[in-house]
Order: sequence, then structure tokens, then C-alpha cells
Amino acid sequence: MRLTRSGDGKIAGVCAGLAEWLGWEPGSIRALFVLVTIFSLGFGGVVLYALLSWMMPPPSGGFNLEDFREQ
Repeated sequence: MRLTRSGDGKIAGVCAGLAEWLGWEPGSIRALFVLVTIFSLGFGGVVLYALLSWMMPPPSGGFNLEDFREQ
């Protein structure tokens, strides 16, 4: 299974995508991100989330420009 962002995510789908890839519950990944953010005084969790949302590709079957072109 390929690591991608999830379409069922709360913000960018990073935690839900990681949870799907690892086979975990999304809530546990979100709690882990909250703990990392708290213990790193906000810097580590926010930067990690931003990097992952930039690096992880969007879910397949997402936006496709061809769907909106006139035929």
C-alpha cells in the first residue's frame, strides 16, 4: 500500500493517511501528533505535519481536471 494523504482527513489528511498506511486508528496518530506538538513547544509537530502534507501525494481518485472539461 502506498503512503498518501487521506480524503477522510480533518485538515490535510496526513494523520488519516499515516493511520491507513500503518493499519492504526486515525485518532491514535492524531493524539501522537498532539503530544509531539506539546512536548516540542509547538515547533516539532507543526513543522512535521507541514512537511508531511507537502511531501505526501494526495489520495488517488481525487481532483482530476479532465472531469471538468467540456466534451
